[in-house]
Parts: sequence; structure tokens; C-alpha cells
Amino acid sequence: MSTLSVQDHGVVHHEDDHGHHHHKETFLSKYIFSQDHKMIAKQFLVTGITMAVIAMILSILFRIQLAYPDKAFPLMETLLGRFAPGGRLNADFYLALVTIHGTIMVFFVLTAGLSGTFSNLLIPLQLGARDMASPFMNMLSYWFFFTASVVMLSSFLVQKGPASGGWTIYPPLSALPKAMPGSGMGMTLWLISMVLFIASSLMGAINYVSTVLNMRTKGMDLWKMPLTIWAFFLTAILGILAFPVLVAGVVLLIFDRSFGTSFYLSEIVLGGSAQPFEGGSPILFQHLFWFLGHPEVYIVIMPAMGISSEVMSVNSRKPIFGYHAMVYSLIGITVLSFIVWGHHMFVTGMNPFLGGVFMITTLIIAVPSAVKTFNWLATLWRGNIRFTSAMLFAIGMVSFFISGGLTGIFLGNAALDINLHDTYFVVAHFHLVMGSAAIFGMLAGVYHWFPKMYGRMMNEKLGYLHFWLTFIGAYLVFFPMHFMGLDGVPRRYYAFTEFESMKRWLSVNTFITWAAIMAACAQVAFLVNFIYSMFWGKKTVQNPWEANTLEWTAPVEHFHGNWHGEIPTVYRWPYDYSKPGAEEDFIPQTVPLSQTMSSNLPHDFEDNPAGLEAHAKWASTQKSNEEVK
Repeated sequence: MSTLSVQDHGVVHHEDDHGHHHHKETFLSKYIFSQDHKMIAKQFLVTGITMAVIAMILSILFRIQLAYPDKAFPLMETLLGRFAPGGRLNADFYLALVTIHGTIMVFFVLTAGLSGTFSNLLIPLQLGARDMASPFMNMLSYWFFFTASVVMLSSFLVQKGPASGGWTIYPPLSALPKAMPGSGMGMTLWLISMVLFIASSLMGAINYVSTVLNMRTKGMDLWKMPLTIWAFFLTAILGILAFPVLVAGVVLLIFDRSFGTSFYLSEIVLGGSAQPFEGGSPILFQHLFWFLGHPEVYIVIMPAMGISSEVMSVNSRKPIFGYHAMVYSLIGITVLSFIVWGHHMFVTGMNPFLGGVFMITTLIIAVPSAVKTFNWLATLWRGNIRFTSAMLFAIGMVSFFISGGLTGIFLGNAALDINLHDTYFVVAHFHLVMGSAAIFGMLAGVYHWFPKMYGRMMNEKLGYLHFWLTFIGAYLVFFPMHFMGLDGVPRRYYAFTEFESMKRWLSVNTFITWAAIMAACAQVAFLVNFIYSMFWGKKTVQNPWEANTLEWTAPVEHFHGNWHGEIPTVYRWPYDYSKPGAEEDFIPQTVPLSQTMSSNLPHDFEDNPAGLEAHAKWASTQKSNEEVK
């Protein structure tokens, strides 16, 4: 006998007497145009990893140029053709490599690859939902992202090469199609790609917010949500509010490029002839770009914070320290991130009073970040730590966040920033605090939830090799750049051999390049581990890490709907680890308080007077029994 059952997202399934779902899926509907959030998470992950590998290859190419600026490599000409005549990178193409590397890493890897993967995977599973609020919109979100990726990479195939001008695409280089080779069709493709990408991000973010607000299972109030969900939820809100501003900036840029307007251009002389542009200001573009650009930093890092919090609590076998403070600090970062964008623009000639305002808000936003850092350290303190690969990457994330964040205090000070602006100090700062920290948070998530995604375990020894080589390599690459920046070495320069004051840094550039090559080779260990484990890794048990959150109560085998029969009910917060009086060192969220009387505490019964009364009676009975004995 079978019945019809309509699930939460409105899709009709056939269900037998045991509650198992049967609906026929073709290869296309299951793996390509899937509406299952778990498959979409895998699509985001694989696409994000692919884009990361491409961005890493681009960085190695321009690092070779910086290390050996006067040396020709015939292989370079073989690979890049007209972009590397005689085996040396073309100067314009060097800037294009820097531009596309930055764009891919910030948007396509650290935004879509990180949030797209783990928001899709974990929001329904950790909240107790069958799927996202709109599975169809979820599918569209991925395919817009994939299309944006293809358009961005296709710019390498146009005659004059991809977009140049840095990942921030400041006018006039981006607003004048004839300014340089990378200002033509390559820049047009960049703009089209980013509009598609932002459409993808907005569809995803609206879905995430709707799911968190409307589709939590019974008992799952906001204060029982894991920190991962808080981070994804607030990140989605940031995206909804900030990304449209960049769309506005891009549309105005397209108008300047194609329709002769002057939003960003004024008094331009090109090739010796004056251009008919008046009244525009490139500073306007900087305001529009950084109004997204600084929240974007937190769109990148907050999911990594949430993932690392979860991984550290599980593998320390301790409750996360200061759960409420962690949530409030995430909210504080979300609010403050919208009023600090001007610290990217201290050198634009802004009013010193306004610069002081931005400086104060920039230093204030360090406070919630510091709260999170101290709480992570307190969670680790005296924990029964299991050094899994995921745990190592989570601790690595904290390390990079601290070391990179401290240099942010320098750059947040207007007087110091004027000297350090656009030097290698800035490159070092954001590659540590945003790039490396977010990548390590993402990798912690991959190692931790790989069993949930693929039903198999990754190889821990390869994970250790991957961690140590990447961790050491990242510090060897970015730490020396601080000293280059303090000496005034500017970023994005094609070669430093033409400047006597910078020649002394050539040996450091060579060292950094070889460290980058070592770190890139370390990713081979990850790719081998990832691909091999996906098909031939050791099969996982349902809850391999003995974690408390809801995703580990779902069956290992994947089907659209997550749970057979009823969705589990939640009774407690997600961090009941090593609780005094408990039989085991973890108590899943689905275990009622009535089953753990010996470990219950009065604050477990917040907003539950009946439960508190039952616990008091139990305690009284226990005391009486002790007296009788």
C-alpha cells in the first residue's frame, strides 16, 4: 500500500508504509538540474574548488614574473601565446592576471564556493527542514553562478585578453574601453559575469533567510540554532543589503562605457585628445564599490567563523564558550560592517572629520571580532581536543584571523594608512585575515562534513600533510609582505628592477614565489584526497564525530527530504558536550531533557516552568533516596 504525501516544499512524493520516498529521477534531474539542497551544495563545492585551482594557477604565473622579471621562460610562451611574447609576461596581461585572480578568489571561491556550499548543505539539515524554502530558486542560484564563472573565464579567449585594472575595477581604466587592452571586451565580460553572479547571490541569500525564519523544526527556536546557522543567516542578510549597491555601480559603469554618460569620468585626455566627459567623479564609484566591498569582507569571513566555531566545539568536546556573546558579536559585525567602508578611501582627499568617523567605526568593529577570538581560545582551553584534519584547519583559521586582524588596526588608522595604502602591507593584511582565514574555515568544513556529503571519510594522514604544508606556506608567502609594505613597495607593479630603492626586495620576491609554489603543490594532496575519498574512501557511520546537531540524525544515504517519516524534534541547544552527570560526552539536540535528569541544570529549563518543576521533583526524590541509603 502507498499513500501520497506532500512535503514542506510542496513537491509530491510517493511514500510506502515505512515512510520511504520513491520518486523517479533521471540523470539530469538528479545530478545536473537538481533541486535537492545537498546536491546543489556539492555543485557549488566542486565549482568553487575548480575556480580556486584556476585562480591559484594565475597567481603562480604572476609570482614567477615578480621573482624573475628579466628572465624568459619559453614554456610561458607555449602556454600563453601572444600574452607572453618571447617567454615573458606582457605587462598588460600581468595586470589582467592580478585582476582575474582577485575577482575569482573574492567572489567565486570565498563567497559562492563557501556560502553556497555550506549554507545549502547545513541550513535545512541543521534546522530540521526537508529542503530550502524554494528548491527551484536554489537550482537557479547555482546555474547563474556557473554561468557567471563561464563568462568570467571566457574573457581569456577574447583577442585583447581579460579585464585589467585590479579586482576593484576603478574608473577610468574600467570606464574607457580604449584605455588599455584589458578595458575592452574583457571588461565587458567581467561586468556581465558580475551581474550574473550578484543575481545568483541574491537568489541564494533570499532563500537562506526565508528558510531560517520559516522552516525550523518543532522546538528549534533561534537560541537553539548552531552558530553555523547564525553565521549563514546574517551573511545572507549582508548580501541582500550590500550586493544591489554594486549592481547600481556596475550599471552606471556600463552607461559610461557604452552610452557616453559621465557618472565617473571628467576631463579625460586619451592618446593626446580630450574626451567629451564632464562632471563625473571616479570617487563615486569607490563609494558604491566599497559600500559592498567592506561588507563583502564579512560575507567571506562570517561563514568561516561559524564553521570553525562548530568544528572546535565538537572536537574540543566542550560547549562553545559564550554562545550568546558569539551570536551578539556576529550581529554587531553585521551592523557595523555597513559604516566602515570609507577606510578604503582615506587617500581620496575626504574631509578629515569624516575620515575620523570612519577610523573610529573601523576600530570599534575590532571589538566583536576580538570577542569571537577570545571565545574560541576559551573553548580550546583545557578541552579534550581531537586533532582531526577539520580541527587543525579550524585552529589555523583562528591563527590567520588573529595575525591578519592585528595589521588591520594599522590600516584602520587614517594617519598610518596614508603611508601604507596600496602597498604590499595591504596585500599581506587581507590575504591573511580574509583570504587564508576564510579558505582554512572552508577546508575545515569540507573535512568535517565530507561524510555527510558523500557518505565516506577522507584520509586523515593526507589531511595532516595538506594542513601543515598549506599553513606554513601561507605564512611564508604573506608574512614577509608586511615588511615590503612598510618599506613603501607598491602592489600591482609588473617589475621592481627599474627602481633602485626596490631592487633589494627581489630576493624576497623570489623566496615568496617558491613558498607559493610549495603551497600550491600542497593542494594536490587535497585534490587527490577529495577525489579518491569521494568514490573509494572508507564508508562512514551515521555520526562519525559524535556531534549533537540535527544533520547527524539524518540517514547516511541521500534522498530528497532528508528524514524518513517525521522530522526530529529539538529539545536543547547544540553544544551539550562533556556535561557533568551525563553518561556520554555528547547529548544530541533530539534527546528530551526528561531522559537526562542527572545532567540537567536549572538554565536548561528557560521558558519551561513545567520542566523545571519536574527536575526539582526528580532532584528531591534523588536526595530522599540518598538519605535512605
